[in-house]
Amino acid sequence: MKKIINCLLCLLIICTLAACGQNKVEENDVTEKITVIDMIGREVEVLPGSYKSVVCIGAGALRMYSYIGDVNLLSGVEDIDNTSLEERPKMFDSVARPYVLAYGDIFNTLPSCGVGGPNAQAAEAEKILSCNPDIIISEYEDADKAKALEEQTGVPVITLKSGGKGVFDEAFKGSMELLGKIFNEEEKANSLIEFIDLETKAIEERVANVTEKPKAYICGLGNWGTTNHLMTSPNYVSFMIANVDNVVSLDNPGVQAIEEEKFVDLGKDMDIMFIDAAAVKNIKPLYAENPDMFNECKAWQNGEVYLEMAYNAYYTNYEIALINTWFIAKSVYPEEFADIEMNEVTNRVTNAFFGKDLAEEIFSAKSSFGGYQKIDTDTFFAG
Repeated sequence: MKKIINCLLCLLIICTLAACGQNKVEENDVTEKITVIDMIGREVEVLPGSYKSVVCIGAGALRMYSYIGDVNLLSGVEDIDNTSLEERPKMFDSVARPYVLAYGDIFNTLPSCGVGGPNAQAAEAEKILSCNPDIIISEYEDADKAKALEEQTGVPVITLKSGGKGVFDEAFKGSMELLGKIFNEEEKANSLIEFIDLETKAIEERVANVTEKPKAYICGLGNWGTTNHLMTSPNYVSFMIANVDNVVSLDNPGVQAIEEEKFVDLGKDMDIMFIDAAAVKNIKPLYAENPDMFNECKAWQNGEVYLEMAYNAYYTNYEIALINTWFIAKSVYPEEFADIEMNEVTNRVTNAFFGKDLAEEIFSAKSSFGGYQKIDTDTFFAG
């Protein structure tokens, strides 16, 4: 009996050692360090696939992470993204932010890693540390501040970037690839990039041979939360992809406000007007005060005014930017896009970004006014 017991003990020890050896190999596989270069050129050592506690800071960081990373790994969110809080920035609450629609139930259970919002332009190290992260995903595009935060927290800080063309920019795709590498989600990142490229190509092919190109105006693009009929962009990327002539020609690129006189002057050449949904709340009282500012516009007179969903809401809604491009192309060139239905497009895109149909929720947001539409200029801004 004693001999049998000794044999069993030896066997148990051998099995235990084998198991420990196996665990050690698996651990080494997971924790092999690599150096990545983030989107502002910093070299950062990371352990791909090892992270279990993630915080995202700065405008757009959580949104981009949610496209690729596992939101169940989040250990904190900024107050602006936790809609269960009473005291928090609320300027975007009426506007559809698909990442919040998709994962708000998870965000609302997490502690604060900072206030967030357009008026919070610095990382809050104490709050971040209280969330005990093992990696920080940032959209504060400042190398010195990223290094300082890394030293304060003792964990890697990875800075993302989207570039001037947003969802269509190589920088955005680079951010997706970087997230894929860090969180062992390369396949997911590559799949999303391929989807965006295919959607872009599908739009461009339909408009490649158009001969008559109306002049269009986009207004109401968010800029630090401030927007109205004067806020526009001379290089609006959705117009470029959809092969639409922009009536605005300015020396400086990017979202900016034009003067009232400039808007009136452009009105006579404005064949089509697009209004971003986020701006309606600000345009309504201006229209009530001076309806002539729109009534004299060619697009307004001809009933060629359209509502797109909010392009910017705590930085760019990248999936909405892609959907808006389909809508713009369809509105300007209805014959080429007669088979396109915006509910279907919206769900197709949100499925690629989130794995969920979100059209109904996006269109139900207070400031979406029911979704994509041609505006009835006699009634939409009345009252």
